[in-house]
Parts: sequence; structure tokens; C-alpha cells
Amino acid sequence: MNARELALALLNDWQKSHQLADDLLKIALDGSTLQGSDRAFVTELFYGCLRQKLTLEFLVAQLANVPPQPIVANILQLGLYQLFYLKTPAHAAVNETVALAKTQAHTSEAKFVNAILRRAEREHDALQARLDATRESAPWIYYSHPQWLWERWVARLGRESAAALCKWNNQPPPTFIRINTLKTSIKPADIDAEPTTHPLCWRVVNMSGLFQGKSFTSGEFYVQDPSTLAAVDVLDPQPGESVLDMCAAPGGKATYLAQKMQNRGRIIAADLSSSRLALVGENCRRLGVTIVATLACEGTHLDRCLRGEQFDRVLVDAPCSNTGVLRRRADLRWRIEESEIRKLATLQEKLLTAAVPFTKPQGILVYSTCSLEEEENQRVVERFGRSHPEFALETTQSIFPPRDGMDGAFVARFRKTKAA
Repeated sequence: MNARELALALLNDWQKSHQLADDLLKIALDGSTLQGSDRAFVTELFYGCLRQKLTLEFLVAQLANVPPQPIVANILQLGLYQLFYLKTPAHAAVNETVALAKTQAHTSEAKFVNAILRRAEREHDALQARLDATRESAPWIYYSHPQWLWERWVARLGRESAAALCKWNNQPPPTFIRINTLKTSIKPADIDAEPTTHPLCWRVVNMSGLFQGKSFTSGEFYVQDPSTLAAVDVLDPQPGESVLDMCAAPGGKATYLAQKMQNRGRIIAADLSSSRLALVGENCRRLGVTIVATLACEGTHLDRCLRGEQFDRVLVDAPCSNTGVLRRRADLRWRIEESEIRKLATLQEKLLTAAVPFTKPQGILVYSTCSLEEEENQRVVERFGRSHPEFALETTQSIFPPRDGMDGAFVARFRKTKAA
């Protein structure tokens, strides 16, 4: 397949399955012979069409009297994304997309695609003006986010901040690396990267060969957004201590815990998924971490496996709606539903409560999510504090992407000041 054919296949697969876009793309690229710029073009087309899904559907609706069949709609969206967002030369965007339609759809449908895209080329400015008008009349279309999510954010953040967050989510995310101080004290020489506000975190400038170089195989860095370091920094584990990471996979925080502990002490990395725990082990081996032991067990049932054990510090990095990382998870905005947020808050509170018996007196308990929603963050912390007065809330931290320049996150630190 060429790049456009592969991008179309990915859009079709995503539409028909419940698989994550990241997983589909990795499988597709691993099985492809495409190289360099073609791989980057597939990624841009696939993720771009997912991010701009609502605006592209709006454009199709302006141009077609009858909604096209799914595969034809996806072909049109690929063409329109190139015309309106990539600024691909019009003749190339139209001709290549029509050529794609001729191999992937019926003759009549290919003619339909040709007619629609040539009209879009002719009426580009008028269509752009109609799309721009939705910024006031239907801003969720303009910013390509679910209406319920836009309205929820406007109600809590205000229109200006909600718009800034949506614009942030519609940009391709940068890649960051965390320097592994168990192996090196400086940025690896074979990585083209620039410093960030976090002393261990660098923004990758050139992705070429990132995972093929000596520094990767020797474990000198781990790919990780700076926002995910906050929970471990707030937990502040010390060398020689015991730490429980209750929702550990794939191991970014567990390996950073070990790094901060100078690989001295004991870390139990628990997770429900054995396959994801295998990633924890794999990452530990590459990074030279030797103090992490994995445990396949769901967080609310850890008492069955760790009966009577207590730890100096406990981290509950809870499953959440992921609304703070929608920039990084291109398709997630179309997968989550508002009702899930309440269900997740219930699970988060159960996990936090399950951590209570594992926390030593005077021990530290940290709760974190990559959600921006108050129900999953402040409200969970408030309810936990009321029901567990033996825990004193010491600090909270909220990371808001447009303001802080990184993925969204929430962190709360408790100290167990007395026996229950």
C-alpha cells in the first residue's frame, strides 16, 4: 500500500473496531514497507482526520446532498484534510484522492469523489468561511470535539479556556524523553532534543532513529511526557524505602520511582493486566531497574496478595477518562462518554480507599490522574478526606495543558497522621 491507501485502511479499521488508534497505527506501520516521510505522512493523515473528524464531516455535509457510504466518506475526509489542513497543492490532493477512490470504491463512487473534491477546490474560500462561522454558532464543530465535552468545559473553564484547550488538543503532540540517571547524568549524545522546565525531561526535536540508537538500547532514556513525572515528584520516594505502585503498567512511573530511589529499596508494581505488566518488566530490564517486583492483581483486591503489608509510600495513578491527554490520544475524544466519568470516579475512590491499609503511619499516599474533570480529581479527594480523617491532605497540583505546556494531570498528596 502507498501512504494514502494505508491511511484509508486505518480509518476504515478504526471505524469498524474498538481498537485504539495508536495500536492500529503501530501494527500497520510495523507491517508496512513504507519508510521515512511516507510513514510520517500516514501518521499525519490518520491522526489528523481523527482529530478533525467533526469539521471534516461538516465539510462533507456542505458538499454532498446525501451522506456517502462510510468508505467513501473516509476517502473524502482524506482529500478534504489535505485541502483544508495540510495545504497540500490542490491538484495533488484531488488527483491522488480520486486515484485512491478508483481502487477502493465503485466507478460511480469514484466519480462522486471527483465531483465533490473539485467543487471543494473551487469553493474553498466559501467553505472555509462557513466553517469559520461555526466558531460562534456551533463551536464544537469548529474545534472538532464532542458537543457534550465542549459544553462541559465551557461551563467549568469559561469559553476562552475551553477554546484554548481544544486548540491544544488539535495539534500533534511533541515527544519528550526522561533521562535515566541510573545510566547517565546528561542528555544522550545521539538524541536531538532541547531542555524543558523539568531538569530530567527533554523535548525531542528530531524523531529519526530515536528507538534505533545506542542510547535507547542501553536504557539511557524513557519516552515520557513531563506531566507524568509530577505524581512521582510529589510522592518523593527516598532510597531504601518501600513503595507500592497500585496501577503500574506500562512502567513509566515505576521506573522513575526506582530512579529517584537510586535503585535502592523495594517497589511493588501491581496491575490487573499481565500483558501490560510484561511491559513493566521489559522497561525495567532496559533501564537497569532491579528493585521492582511486578504483581498481577486488580488494585481493589490487593489485600488478597499483600495481606498485612505496609509501605512507606503508596501511589494510586488511577484509571481515568484521560481528558488531559486528548492531544496525545487522537481518537479518544470520540470514544469516551460523559456517563463514564461518574463510573470512573467511583472506581477511583475505591482504589484510593483500598490503599489505606497499605500505607504506614506517617506514610505518604499520592493520588493522580491524567483527567481534567473535577469529578475525578477534586471531588474524589474531598470525599476521601471526609471518610478517612486519619489522612491529612498536604498538597494538590493541577496541570492545565494550554497554561503549563504539557499534558493535563492532577496530583494530590496525603499523609497518614494517625491510626484509623
